[in-house]
Amino acid sequence: MRRRDFLLAGGAAGAVVAGGILVPVGLVLTDDDDNATGGATNAQLLSFPRVRIGAVSDLAVGEPLFFDYPFEGHSNLVVLVGERILGGIGDGHDIVAFSNQCTHMGCVITEYHPDENVLGPCPCHFSSFDLSRDGIASFGQATQNLPRVLLELDNDDIYATGIFRLVYGHSDNVAGESLVEVRS
Repeated sequence: MRRRDFLLAGGAAGAVVAGGILVPVGLVLTDDDDNATGGATNAQLLSFPRVRIGAVSDLAVGEPLFFDYPFEGHSNLVVLVGERILGGIGDGHDIVAFSNQCTHMGCVITEYHPDENVLGPCPCHFSSFDLSRDGIASFGQATQNLPRVLLELDNDDIYATGIFRLVYGHSDNVAGESLVEVRS
């Protein structure tokens, strides 16, 4: 086998493996006997609760508001950054929410530095995360971005509607957990 053929075969095998890993992320398989395909397995998107977490009028620039989502005991923060952030909501596109559990070992981070828009350092191993760059690990042991809480705005009310990325310590963000109940 020539080197070129070997590299092409290796690249094709890598693409097949990557497709098998990336495609199922965010999907849950169900077996529905009543479906039109005669009991075949279907893929469905994960269903997160829509929970009111606060109001825009409650936020001050650089002062985080902490809340539990998607289940009780999992801490997150929502913050009005004061500058436009990709994926931010609100008039200035400057309201974002992230898990505040370190992706290295799950320690809760409560220190936020609004002048740099950095969450951290983590009290366990000093990891820090840049919230203006999608929660990317900017210092320390962590190698993964923080899970981002998906937000919706309804007048002045802010709602959490989902999580992008896995919550620390879980292989599924909604299975087998006590989800946060909808509060009015």
